[in-house]
Amino acid sequence: MPLIEFRSKGLYCPPGDFYIDPWRKVDYAVVTHAHADHARWGMKHYLAHHLSGSVLRLRLGQDISLQTVEYGEVIARNGVKISLHPAGHIIGSAQVRVEYRGEVWVISGDYKTGPDDTTTPFEPISCHHFITESTFGLPVYRWAPQNQIFEDINRWWQQNAEEGRVSLLLGYSLGKAQRLLTGVNADIGRIFTHGAVENTNLALRADGFGKLPQTEQITRDSDKSQFPGSLVVAPPSAAGSSWVKQFRPFEVGIASGWMSLRGPRRRRNVDRGFALSDHADWIGLLEAIEGTGAEHIYVTHGYTDVFAQYLNEKGYNASVVRTEYEGELAEIGEGTVKGEESA
Repeated sequence: MPLIEFRSKGLYCPPGDFYIDPWRKVDYAVVTHAHADHARWGMKHYLAHHLSGSVLRLRLGQDISLQTVEYGEVIARNGVKISLHPAGHIIGSAQVRVEYRGEVWVISGDYKTGPDDTTTPFEPISCHHFITESTFGLPVYRWAPQNQIFEDINRWWQQNAEEGRVSLLLGYSLGKAQRLLTGVNADIGRIFTHGAVENTNLALRADGFGKLPQTEQITRDSDKSQFPGSLVVAPPSAAGSSWVKQFRPFEVGIASGWMSLRGPRRRRNVDRGFALSDHADWIGLLEAIEGTGAEHIYVTHGYTDVFAQYLNEKGYNASVVRTEYEGELAEIGEGTVKGEESA
């Protein structure tokens, strides 16, 4: 019997009797991070990293049964050792290491290997079996250095400010928004936030995350004369709403790995696209897999078939696993997350 089984409710560990990021209701869920496609409502009990705690309660309900742990802390269930390790994806994101009778599996969740001042860097974990995402599992996806992308964002904001426009910058309210807030040059102007972003900021600050700059939430009472020249950080779902009309004149930018290609930029109908992703690019995926030393690789959400085929050609024992995770597609198409609609 394998230590991790791929069932209709999610990734299941029979001897430990728990699931990892299940997409159906179960009794015990180990959660890699708080994005909606990995942390779903309805589980009887959750286990997650402590920096995900308040955000999970914000999104799933204050009354959920939740245990939080630090990276590397070991929890035992029926003789199975469970520990969380940095995934580098967003604040509080984790890989899940599962050990039983000498066999080790690691479930990556979403991850990235590049720099990000808001997260603990990705940590390769030695294992026999590695379950990896493949959101950007094609050779065409190779990220530019992070500082170069933020220089582009700051130049765009500076030019808009000099011409009296608001810069409306779209990014997922958990993870991407905080990365943007931390990386932009706050000397250019005032920074305002959408309610969904600010609610997430408050939750993260409550858990002790102290890297965010001063931000001001847009409310009905906000002084609109203060908007020209400012930066407004909002979730992608805000782009087509009447909420944005109060910022006229404005330009719209979006931060996502999909913006590295012309087609997605055109389809999003925005003024600027910045290819800033919270997922590993092609090189990052290959380096992460090599770092595990794993004998068996299971490829989930993304370019699964192509990526698994490439891994097999390179000598890995790789196979595709169908899951209901959505990766960065969910992040740029958000709008169903509790609280996102509030300004």
